[in-house]
Amino acid sequence: MIRNIFVSIFLSLYILLVGPPLLVYTLLSRDPDPIYDAGIGGVMFFVRLAGVRVRVTGTQRIPSVACLFAANHTSTLDAPAVVGAIPRRIAILLKESLFRFPIVGQAFRLAGFIPVERGHDSAVASLEKATAALRSGQSFLIYPEGTRSNDGRLQKFKKGVVVMAIKAGAPIVPVACSGAHRLMKKRSLVLHPGEILVEFLPPIDPSGFSMEERDTLNDLVHDTLAAALPPDQRPIDFPGTG
Repeated sequence: MIRNIFVSIFLSLYILLVGPPLLVYTLLSRDPDPIYDAGIGGVMFFVRLAGVRVRVTGTQRIPSVACLFAANHTSTLDAPAVVGAIPRRIAILLKESLFRFPIVGQAFRLAGFIPVERGHDSAVASLEKATAALRSGQSFLIYPEGTRSNDGRLQKFKKGVVVMAIKAGAPIVPVACSGAHRLMKKRSLVLHPGEILVEFLPPIDPSGFSMEERDTLNDLVHDTLAAALPPDQRPIDFPGTG
């Protein structure tokens, strides 16, 4: 608990000290790389300080072109673990409420992250904006489940990832994140030391799928990711579940 308090205090101080100058620099230079690198680097430093180790495998499978990283979502911890493991600057579709936080929200916008509001029309507009950015060469990280899993098991996927991939012609890279839910449970502020495994799986080419076949592609991405997770994180009805 003392370690958690220590990390929270110093992470907050880091944001307050480093954030404003980098926001000004980004606004003037229009270069989001420094604020992105400082954000990811700072969060990962404090995560490691809390005793969390991130082991990464499969980076050689990531294509050189812009792509969609589709990851499972079980904990607040898996976000920095996955983002920190991706060897390029990416953008993320995040719920709109996260953009309301001072400094952090402005940093998200300047880094090209896209807010997603509740409601069908707003969500469609966010996906269209992200698809346009994907076509222009910006890679994205998306959590197809739409929310964190309560028990660590993979949930059903929404179709936003495959719709973006089909429209933009961009490969989908499933990302299997294991162990984060054991270190920090959903809605908990208690952080336990341990290891998170982030594995990049072979990319899935959407070019052979039409919009009418998006459900088939969605199932393919879901089942590919499920098969790479440990038995206790696979869906209950999935083969090899534990």
